[in-house]
Amino acid sequence: MQTSMTSRTFGIFLLALAGATAGVLPAEAQVDRVADPNWTTPRTPDGQPDLQGIWGNKTITPIERPGSQGQAFLTDEEMAALNQQRAVNSAAQDAAPAQRTVAGRNVGGYGSYWLDSGDTWLSTGQTSFVIDPPDGRAPIKQWALDTKAYNLANEGDHYQHLSVWDRCISRGVPGSMLPAGYNNAYRIAQTPDHIVIYHEMIHDVRIIPLSDAPFADGRIRQWMGDSRAHWDGETLVVETRNFHDRGWIASSFAGGRIKGIPTSKALHVMERFERVSESTIMWTVTIEDPNVYTAPWTIQMPLTAEPGYLMFEYACHEGNNAVPGTLGGQRVLDAAAATQEQ
Repeated sequence: MQTSMTSRTFGIFLLALAGATAGVLPAEAQVDRVADPNWTTPRTPDGQPDLQGIWGNKTITPIERPGSQGQAFLTDEEMAALNQQRAVNSAAQDAAPAQRTVAGRNVGGYGSYWLDSGDTWLSTGQTSFVIDPPDGRAPIKQWALDTKAYNLANEGDHYQHLSVWDRCISRGVPGSMLPAGYNNAYRIAQTPDHIVIYHEMIHDVRIIPLSDAPFADGRIRQWMGDSRAHWDGETLVVETRNFHDRGWIASSFAGGRIKGIPTSKALHVMERFERVSESTIMWTVTIEDPNVYTAPWTIQMPLTAEPGYLMFEYACHEGNNAVPGTLGGQRVLDAAAATQEQ
């Protein structure tokens, strides 16, 4: 997911709008923009609210709001202007791909046509996925930011410093629900006693019991945790715990500052899936991990129906050269540095 402007430019844009009350939308507009007041949620044969289908979330909206100020929502006019600017920037990038390969960077991804990260802001108009705290920023403890920085600086030294996505393991929860540069589709299926969420990226599949049965023994820890689901009226609520401490909360570049932030065994995730129209499910997730964050924080985004989308196998390990390439490249650099020191 690439923004149509740099974070710095977007930050300046928001600062310019901060404090301007004209046109600023109230918080409830986040859902009102996409909700259908006449919508009646269909039912599965066993009577559950029907969330089934293929849903997507590709967008240029950032996970966090750049800077510490700025409005929480864009007006329709602001969204239209930013979406148009994105189109202009993408056309310019595609017309001059060589400029994207300076110093060997972006090889194979120099044009927007190589990716599928979306070209519009979220339909709600929100300026960040993070809606709580109000500044749109995750309340990350300093040690976690330092750990992220250390892994980034030393990713060529050991595979454990590399992203669990690069290693084709899992993007975790809630990371597997966050958008990336491609493969931003999710298939939801339901049975009377289970919810199944199939993630196109890394082909993760969550099979979630609709049950009030106890969670697994706390000694059993997993990449995507242990989940239980129940219905709160028309809303599906999924609680997940029993994570181990080897994952990242987000592994995609689209995660911005939260990419690479570690998880701990105290991670507790609460998700809500509420279908508000034929074409929209509002997904809200509250993340609590007192070892990593100073307070719980919440992300919200619309999932948009994509009935014509074709989901293909994401064969991550087949032909994956990311890990050996990164580690091998660092050995070459180490050898060159050793030679210079002699």
